[in-house]
Amino acid sequence: MTAFRELSATLTTIEREDPRLCAFLDVWRDEALARLPEAARLPLAGMPFAVKGRAGIRSYAARQLIAAGGVPVGSTSVPGPGTHWKTWGLGTHGRTVNPWRPDRTPGGSSAGSAVAVAAGLVPLATGSDGAGSVRVPAAWCGVFGLKTTNGLLPSPDRSGLASAGVLTRTAADAQTYLRCVLDGYEPAAAELPLTAAHSPDLGFADVDPEVAAVVRGAVRRLVTAGVVRLADGGCALLDPGAAWQAVRDGRTEPRPDETRRENDRRLDAFFAGTPLLLTPVTPNRPHGHDGPGGLFSTSLTWAFNLSGHPAASVPAGFTPDGCPVGLQLVARRGADAQLLAMARAVEEALGPVRL
Repeated sequence: MTAFRELSATLTTIEREDPRLCAFLDVWRDEALARLPEAARLPLAGMPFAVKGRAGIRSYAARQLIAAGGVPVGSTSVPGPGTHWKTWGLGTHGRTVNPWRPDRTPGGSSAGSAVAVAAGLVPLATGSDGAGSVRVPAAWCGVFGLKTTNGLLPSPDRSGLASAGVLTRTAADAQTYLRCVLDGYEPAAAELPLTAAHSPDLGFADVDPEVAAVVRGAVRRLVTAGVVRLADGGCALLDPGAAWQAVRDGRTEPRPDETRRENDRRLDAFFAGTPLLLTPVTPNRPHGHDGPGGLFSTSLTWAFNLSGHPAASVPAGFTPDGCPVGLQLVARRGADAQLLAMARAVEEALGPVRL
């Protein structure tokens, strides 16, 4: 398919499907077509992609993708006025729906980016992750999501919690992103079996038994396939919720600061001997559009925004009621290329997840 045909097909699909999904805030049809002649001569050859929110076009990652020949086709939905950032997205046509379960949220805040990739509207969408905002919607929409090491790429977030990320159909597709945004990026190879530990709750989270069962089954398949060798022990942390909130609010308080330091100590000790940590991405399945109640969907993700570790979500399967579940992979700080290689090996062993 030529670059023009691919871009035209992408724009047509968005026009047809987005009134149902509400994944986009803006679609830049004319601008995208105008960019194509020059982009087609560059390495990405006019590959269409979407950006998170209207500010996403100004992000470092978007600029790098454009410089490499990517063509931005639109901005994706994020929580709108009056909505909770952790609950849902609001696109031009209304609230963003989960493509697997329209009665459920896709997660947030990179809601539209996850939906656009999951529904096949674009092959890649940018995201940002300050508490799980890439990994949660990736898990709930059944796609791959990567949060890079904090500070590895420029971020406008002064708290230091948010890191650039990407959503793609597969871990292999995310290699395109890292190749464009990381200077000197070299693909890594995963040495099998991967030495890993499985922590079903990080020592504190209340995890839905059906979500835990899906992740446990995925880990078991990885071990049986010879892709993962489970190390002795696990990884138990202190609940990072209060510490995350204090950092986000710019407050210095003794107890949250102590929690952060202690979790950093435990993670440093863990990764000194084990290169990979496996957990559920969320403690819960996608909830309805009225919100999660008192449950924090980020309870298993925001620890790694505080610590700065790179983390990814790989589709692990479905709960009996048809909700996607994500397997979280966490690696050493700065080991983004290695994490992507490990995610590719995990994804290949698990195979395509089908409802």
